[in-house]
Amino acid sequence: MKREIITMRKTLRRTALFFALAVFASVSTFAQTEGPQILTLDRALDIAMDQNRDVQKAQEYRNWVQGKYVEERSAALPHITITASGQRLHDESLRGLYGEYGDLFPVQQDVRTGQVGLTQALYTWGQVGAAIKAAKVGRLVAEDQLRRFRQAVRRDVTAAFYDVILNKKLVVIAQENLDQKARHLAEAKKKYDLGTATDYDVLAAEVAVKNARPTVIRTTNGVRLARERLRFLLAMKSGDFEVRGSLESSRVAVPSYDDALATALDRRPDLKDLEHRVAIQRELVKIARAGDKPRLDFRATYGSTKYIVGDLDSHGKTWSTGIFLSFPIFDGMRSRGQVMQTRSDLTSLEIERARAIDSVSLELHAALDAVDESYRIVEALEGTVEQAGRLLEMAEKGYEFGVKTKLDVDDAQLNLTQAEGNLAQARRDYLVAVATLRYAMGVIGGSA
Repeated sequence: MKREIITMRKTLRRTALFFALAVFASVSTFAQTEGPQILTLDRALDIAMDQNRDVQKAQEYRNWVQGKYVEERSAALPHITITASGQRLHDESLRGLYGEYGDLFPVQQDVRTGQVGLTQALYTWGQVGAAIKAAKVGRLVAEDQLRRFRQAVRRDVTAAFYDVILNKKLVVIAQENLDQKARHLAEAKKKYDLGTATDYDVLAAEVAVKNARPTVIRTTNGVRLARERLRFLLAMKSGDFEVRGSLESSRVAVPSYDDALATALDRRPDLKDLEHRVAIQRELVKIARAGDKPRLDFRATYGSTKYIVGDLDSHGKTWSTGIFLSFPIFDGMRSRGQVMQTRSDLTSLEIERARAIDSVSLELHAALDAVDESYRIVEALEGTVEQAGRLLEMAEKGYEFGVKTKLDVDDAQLNLTQAEGNLAQARRDYLVAVATLRYAMGVIGGSA
């Protein structure tokens, strides 16, 4: 009995331990699930490719174009229809012509038919083939549009991501500036108590602290707005997230203008889109030209018909087959007007494509200049921040020993704050400029 009690106690202890571990694991999992989502740039881009509204809309347009292609392809395939009808005919108008024999002629009959019909276009002067080819190219247009939206979203998400990091850095700089002013205030009060500072020194330090606080408030609000813009681009309705990344980066190899332009002409989805639209419009011109041309169709039917007249009925098989020619000799010059319109649309698209190439050329010039300019600014400011930091340390030490004035310290602090803020902004501008250049070249979703 005693052994059984001991065994039972051991079992209960093990069960309690197992239950406690299970509860701890559940709580840990829940805590991890409920914690803020960590967003790196790669993770943010993956979410955007899946959830961004513009990307989703472009994907649905691709589905629509696929349906349009199936619709146009049906013109080249045979059309098979099944028809059935039941009809009752009642006519008493002829009964009076036969006098007393009029009742011998039935005035009512039932007709029941069932048929299977086949229609196949044989020759359409190129209309069907052009329509199918245009719809097929239309699928490429949908792919171009999807790529264009994806690349634009990548560019915008990249800029929004680095905007969040920049604003977080500005908050840190503003808070450090406020803390510095607070230390100066404490030092001024301490010197005032010792009799080595005046009321003016304390009041000036208090004003400096109050002037530093609005910058902290503004930069904190800037972080919030940047986060909301990033949330909008990622289509994240709820849930907290934490952006993790750095503004520091090494210099990226930049191609020459000629190489960048060649890459853009080959990879830009908007240029490919216009190229494919021009190809579609050429097919539409062919369709319009065939509007007043002859066409041949094959038609065939097979079925059965049953007649019921009074007490008599008869039924039998029916079929027909034939080749039909239709030739709109004169359609009021409607086809000629359509040809003029489609040719004008084709010319307009060609002009638009030439204009787009010029625009891409200008865009590449601006993007290459922005990358070079922003990196030069980064290089110039990196040494400035280090020097400004050393200058502030020297000013604070001098102020502590009475060889520097409060104005010297304030100037040094202002220089350091501006240098740090400018460097953070320059680093952000460089990273965004690189992303913009890759977008201008059409390779932001891949490698250059």
